[in-house]
Amino acid sequence: MPDIIPYDRAAAVAYAHRWAYGRNPDFYDFESLGGDCTNFASQCLYAGTGIMNFTPDFGWYYLSGSDKAPAWSGVPYFFNFLTRGEPTPGPFGVEVSSNLELLRPGDFVQLRFSPDRFGHTPVIVEIAGPPTLRNILVAAHTDNADYRPLSSYWFQGIRFLHILGAYAGGEETQPVAPPVFG
Repeated sequence: MPDIIPYDRAAAVAYAHRWAYGRNPDFYDFESLGGDCTNFASQCLYAGTGIMNFTPDFGWYYLSGSDKAPAWSGVPYFFNFLTRGEPTPGPFGVEVSSNLELLRPGDFVQLRFSPDRFGHTPVIVEIAGPPTLRNILVAAHTDNADYRPLSSYWFQGIRFLHILGAYAGGEETQPVAPPVFG
């Protein structure tokens, strides 16, 4: 089993605050192609792990707007990559449904706006009291936000992703400098 690298939640949250209302020029802005929320979530996650997985199709990486894994910018693929069962390189986590006490800043939320698919991925930046939808504050792109209460969103479904760390790399990873805070 590969070594587990701790998740730097403070770095992920600092990145979220820095870029919530702007765009890091090192990354393509997918706003005009359906939304930038999961691209932003991936940038935050990468700021906290520094590990990408360059496995074609099923990895989690970004080299350019046209050279990235589906999991980097697609809501369901992001979820599937993070909750994968095998210890392949890159960040990993678990879905949290009933015990919101497990959530921490740097974890992620996915919202479902239609009956059949999740379509938004904000990052938790603060939990201001007991973990309720009013006390869980998020940052996001597409509808740019920082410190936005989850209770202010209209949605049909919700799921939470608690990040556990990142598996160290092997052949599937290559060193890439973490995103610039600019």
